[in-house]
Amino acid sequence: MSEPALRLTGISKTYNKGQAGEVSVLRGVDLTLAPGEVVALVAPSGAGKSTLLHIAGLLDTPDAGTVEIGGQSLSGQGDKTRTAIRRNEVGFIYQFHHLLPEFTAAENVILPQLANGVPRAQAVARAQDLLARVGLSGRADHRPAAMSGGEQQRVAFCRALANGPRVLLADEPTGNLDPGTSDQVFGTLMELVAGTGLSALIATHNMALAARMDRMLRLEDGRLNQEGTP
Repeated sequence: MSEPALRLTGISKTYNKGQAGEVSVLRGVDLTLAPGEVVALVAPSGAGKSTLLHIAGLLDTPDAGTVEIGGQSLSGQGDKTRTAIRRNEVGFIYQFHHLLPEFTAAENVILPQLANGVPRAQAVARAQDLLARVGLSGRADHRPAAMSGGEQQRVAFCRALANGPRVLLADEPTGNLDPGTSDQVFGTLMELVAGTGLSALIATHNMALAARMDRMLRLEDGRLNQEGTP
């Protein structure tokens, strides 16, 4: 049996809120993401889903617990190793696309690859392929300001997948779009995930979108509960 794409064990995180005292955001969270699995993470605002995603993606460290990606434990690893794993194994998508405004759609997908040491010709070909998959071949030379919100977010999807990650972490990836565009863009995301075979943990408030994933997890009071197949 292949190793889980992502495994979190006993993840806890507490923040000091000054006069408000300490707030326990995560309390012993366990999560396993199988290869090729797409899981919905549902949580009320402020429940800690962004914190959980940041810890899973090595952008933050837990107070207790372990993170494994592709069977490799990241506990005790230095910043250099964590940065390399994050760059090669994890893709991030946020509610707001965060594209670089001075670069074209294609350049936004090319740049992460160049930073990862990919030869330029290979990076260009990869960007062209990904943009074609999301129906944006004709918009590759446009800068973000000349694109719709849905188009910008599709470029962000391509950027997240540019380096061929093992795990995709998405925090409300369609939360900034109108319902019609949200449904279309989410469909594109699901097609991309299926086409590349990676695993995905997608935080969303949208129960209709959550129902299209393999299973649903609910984060409440710092604990993760299995909701079963939607």
